[in-house]
Order: sequence, then C-alpha cells, then structure tokens
Amino acid sequence: MIIDKVYKQAVIICCFLTVTLGAFAQPQQKSQEVSDADGIPVLIKHLPEWESVRNSAALIQNTLDLRNALPNRPVLELIEFRGGTEAVAASYPAGKLLIIEYTNPQSSLDADNRIARYLAETLQNPPVVYRRIGNYNAFVFDAFDQTAANALLDQIKYQKVVQWLGEDPYLLQRLERYFVTTTRDIFISTVIWIVGGIGLSIATGIIVGLFFFRFRENKRATRNRYSDAGGLTRLNLDNLSE
Repeated sequence: MIIDKVYKQAVIICCFLTVTLGAFAQPQQKSQEVSDADGIPVLIKHLPEWESVRNSAALIQNTLDLRNALPNRPVLELIEFRGGTEAVAASYPAGKLLIIEYTNPQSSLDADNRIARYLAETLQNPPVVYRRIGNYNAFVFDAFDQTAANALLDQIKYQKVVQWLGEDPYLLQRLERYFVTTTRDIFISTVIWIVGGIGLSIATGIIVGLFFFRFRENKRATRNRYSDAGGLTRLNLDNLSE
C-alpha cells in the first residue's frame, strides 16, 4: 500500500512538472514548407545558387535570430515575426542577402510600405538595396555595387500563387492605378500621333513643294519665249513674238 501511494504521488508530481515546464517552454517553430525529397526548407532553395551557399545560409524564425545573423541593421527593427513569418540569410559577393517570407500578401505589403518609407527617409551607410518580390521582402546589405545587388535580386523568383481568400482589399487601388496608367498611355500615344502627323505633313509639303518648284524651274529654263496668244495673231507689244 505504501509503495502504491508513493508511486501515485510520483506520477502526480511528474505530471505537474511536465505541465509547468511545458507552459514556460519556448515552442519550436517549424519551417513553412520543407522539401519532401531532402528535407531542406524551400525558402533556402529559393536563394540564388542555393547549393553553393546552403551550408552557410541561416534560417531565421524570430527577431533574436535575425539580430544575431545581421547585427546593427536598424531597418530590421521594422520586421515582425508573426503568423509563420520566416527568413533566410546568406552571403554573396554582391552583399549579404536577406529574404523574408510572409504568409499573406497583406503582411508583406504592410512591411514593404514601412521599409520603403524608412529607407527613403534615412541615409543608409553601407548602402542597402531593397525590393519586394511576391510575398518576399528581400534586402542586400553592404551593397557597394548596386548593379550587382540588383542582379542578385533579379535571380529571386517567387513561385507561389498569391490569392486572397475573400475580397481583395487592394482591388480598388489596382483598378485606379490601371485607369490612370491606361489614360496616361492613351494621352501620350495620341499626342505622339498628332505631333508626328503634323510633322510628317509639313515635311511632305516641303519636299513636294521643292520638287514642284525645281520641276517648274527646269521646264521654264528650256523655253526662250512665251506667248499667251494661243497661236493667234497678236500685237507684238512686249517684243516676245516674232
């Protein structure tokens, strides 16, 4: 009986410790998407030439890991790891590449607005090249050669389909932008056609006029005398008729 009581108390204590430690334990995050073939996170495979940097690439799933991977980067204070957001960082000759993947377009766009506004208002030294690619917000830090940095960003491809589950909240903005862009293109095309038509008409008139003038001059040069009598007898008052 004593052994049974001791055993039951030990079980209760173990259960209590398990629940207590589990409540305070930091949950382990998993990558959003892992390749079935080799178990490598898909985000790492979206790095340019990922096979050459896979061993040095860092998968980032929280703010602390981000600060450890890229210290002293004030712009990264704007990044929030919520709802499965994760990132990957790797070093390239063009600079330090960071790709942050959001799980939905709205989060990526909100972060893009904050980052773009911050970079526009703050001088970055060393330079930072930034671009939004799909749900990726990509940075190239220490980008002393911006051409090479942009070429590095050009290699990043977002291969997932972005689709809203409900109504697209940015549909009206896209329609307005499409209307403004289409109107601008039509206006510019119309002006170009009108100006081009006027210029072509003037040039054609000048060329035809010069040709007609030269033709008349050459024809007049072959005639020594001229009479408007039409072959009739007339007075030779102007000394043009024989």
